[in-house]
Amino acid sequence: MKQIYTKTGDTGQTSLRGGVRVPKDDIRIEVNGQIDHLNALLGIVRANENGCCSDAVALIQSVQRELMVIMSHIATPDGEENPKPLHTDQLTTDMEQAIDRLTADRTLAFVIPGDTLPSAFIHLARTQCRTVERRLWALHRQHAVSPTVLTFFNRLSDYLFALSL
Repeated sequence: MKQIYTKTGDTGQTSLRGGVRVPKDDIRIEVNGQIDHLNALLGIVRANENGCCSDAVALIQSVQRELMVIMSHIATPDGEENPKPLHTDQLTTDMEQAIDRLTADRTLAFVIPGDTLPSAFIHLARTQCRTVERRLWALHRQHAVSPTVLTFFNRLSDYLFALSL
């Protein structure tokens, strides 16, 4: 990229993967904006772990990388193939195993976020993940979304809840 601004979006249009132009309020652009927001929040979560939970930091970073791949798939026009493979199945399994470890000795109950700053950020990311999930289901009504991606976001919000405990 030669420069940050292109001026091609100044009239309310943006590009999908491959250059197809769509309105900036296209559902695919909205979903990707919500995923981008989640990714930024996960960056805050990861930055606030202070090295105490290297397993969580590594898993969150893997999730963040996968979010970028998912965004690429969402931005791929219908009928076109995306060459980037999804790893949502493996990450969903990894999150389920982490949830089981995190909750093994706990009684689960609803919580009020805010006991610690890192926990509050995790809850903020969790709520954003739920927003992404709802928007993905809206997208799925217009453009097919991989079932593994839908499951991945559901499990990610569960993982973030368990991580906040």
